[in-house]
Amino acid sequence: MTADARTAPARLGAARRERRRRGRAVHGWVVIDKPAAMTSTRVVALVRRRLDAAKAGHGGTLDPLATGVLPIALGEATKTVGYVVDSTKGYRFTLRWGEGRDTDDADGAVVETSPVRPTRAAIEAALPAFTGDIMQVPPDYSAVKVGGRRAYELARNDRSVALAARPVRIDRLALVACADDQTASFEMDCGKGGYVRALARDLAHALGSCAHVVALCRTRVGPFTLADAISLAELDRLADSGAAAQWLLPVARGLAGLPALSVNAEQAARLKRGQPIYLVRPPHDAHGAPLAQGTVWATFADRPVAVAEFGGGELHPVRVFNF
Repeated sequence: MTADARTAPARLGAARRERRRRGRAVHGWVVIDKPAAMTSTRVVALVRRRLDAAKAGHGGTLDPLATGVLPIALGEATKTVGYVVDSTKGYRFTLRWGEGRDTDDADGAVVETSPVRPTRAAIEAALPAFTGDIMQVPPDYSAVKVGGRRAYELARNDRSVALAARPVRIDRLALVACADDQTASFEMDCGKGGYVRALARDLAHALGSCAHVVALCRTRVGPFTLADAISLAELDRLADSGAAAQWLLPVARGLAGLPALSVNAEQAARLKRGQPIYLVRPPHDAHGAPLAQGTVWATFADRPVAVAEFGGGELHPVRVFNF
């Protein structure tokens, strides 16, 4: 027996163990109602393990303090994560007046105090200035990169963080409750890059006080809402019974913000090979108007084929789905 023949069973066994370690080909989205005091990365790891999925990622980080909608992409759905992250988001949050903290939330150390407690009328009068297209400086403890490093890494090591103001869009900001003169609760809808902690900080300063976030729930990320969400505890229970797949949403849910274009079998095959196709008629947007150019997703037999760029009568594949 040759040396190769003797070692072949060991190599085969190692390959099988590696496949088991990598998990199954699971494709779709699972929306988790994230618990407080847990990182988004930890949630992804738990979901991946419970569903034995080979590949997973999330559609937008939530702070450890935060709860609510955390969409987890599995398999080919990870190719749609960027479109979900760029979509609008909804939040409910409560801030406490009189204490500013270095993290701008309850997990941080107190860095300033104020005796000022804004009235409901003063708060409501200040909100229009924080609605629409505004400039916002991200919190020092954020994932924004400074010189190739995350701002929170620098802040944790007592390194000076000088973050530039960035344009963000706040579609809606509403005061929903003032339980007492110490706290106020709000709802907010915003575009990509908006920080609730930064808004709370800036709103408090505009009112002559200081504040930090004590509760934060994300209610929506693009097409995903709390109605789609399952708790980790319930996912564990269903995974043990083999029924967790009922919470697996289609890959295409992550593309809901893009116009859909139906293609035929021949066109689908070309797109999957990375080749462009010519369209006699342009695709249409969500309102039925023809597109001159832009990003769409092609579908065949109710399955996503590719995300593609349309222009000059041609559709060029950008991300191809293989499942």
